[in-house]
Amino acid sequence: MPYALQVPHAGGPDVFERVEVDRPVPGPGQLLVRVAAAGVNFIETYQRSGVYQVSYPLVPGSEGAGTVEETGPDVTGFSVGDRVATAEGSGSYAEYMLLDADKALPVPEGVSDEVAAALPLQGMTAHYLINNSYRVQPGDTVLTYAGAGGVGQLLIQLLKLRGATVITTTSTPEKAELARAAGADHVLAYDEVPDRVRELTGGRGVEVVYDGIGKETFEGSLDALRTRGTLVLFGGASGQVPPFDLQQLNAHGSLTVTRPKLVDFLLDADERTWRSSELFGLVADGTLKVDVGERFALEDAGAAHTALESRATTGKVILVPGHGEVRS
Repeated sequence: MPYALQVPHAGGPDVFERVEVDRPVPGPGQLLVRVAAAGVNFIETYQRSGVYQVSYPLVPGSEGAGTVEETGPDVTGFSVGDRVATAEGSGSYAEYMLLDADKALPVPEGVSDEVAAALPLQGMTAHYLINNSYRVQPGDTVLTYAGAGGVGQLLIQLLKLRGATVITTTSTPEKAELARAAGADHVLAYDEVPDRVRELTGGRGVEVVYDGIGKETFEGSLDALRTRGTLVLFGGASGQVPPFDLQQLNAHGSLTVTRPKLVDFLLDADERTWRSSELFGLVADGTLKVDVGERFALEDAGAAHTALESRATTGKVILVPGHGEVRS
């Protein structure tokens, strides 16, 4: 029988259970996808641990890629055998998942299953950050954190394609090399922000900071901005930013702060197609590199969560089910 990795109740990484499940049956507008690889994201550690309120038992996972094995009634645009990916699925920590057809992204030739699973969430996050949260212009100087991480490496590459100067941070020399390989112009230690940022910009500060770290970096991010700069807080890997006095934005130079999330930038089919087709196109022609940093067997989801929570990973962490049909 097919199997899935289930969280029976809130707990640590060791709480996962392998459970046998019935093969799902697609309903109207749905696809049955045989999962070739699933992306692992920080939000799933919050769901597993109880930081976010969810219903248990839970099969985590919103991101994955695989092959359509069956289509439900009223599905158009997809057929059995098509390769698809998604950042908006449910229960991708499994051999099979049901996926609404309107949330499926076609995977082009030249993009492997693992890359297709690793790209959607982090890639479309990077895409909306530089196009919508703050539209980066050629010549802008940008600060982004965790330059060796999955979002970080993609952001750096897309920012360089846009013509920006990129300052980033890493925690080790090895991670610094990955950030430089992605195209970063300056790689700093975390404790060098904001002083070195000010130095590198002649005291002016950067146009925008993309901050997915949160609590530990928020104050430094404000201090690194130019007058009328923008702080885009898109995550909280170090914890959530506590309430703060909005008058600080005045005191720092009429700053703007925004706290976006991906779902609000995938409001319709046109927006979803625009972001995914641009990203997959850049990957297919070799312009954009996706770093799959660590691969775990699906049964080892707990170890994958441990690695992610340690903040020792680079690139994207993925899970691969045991049926052995990953296309390279």
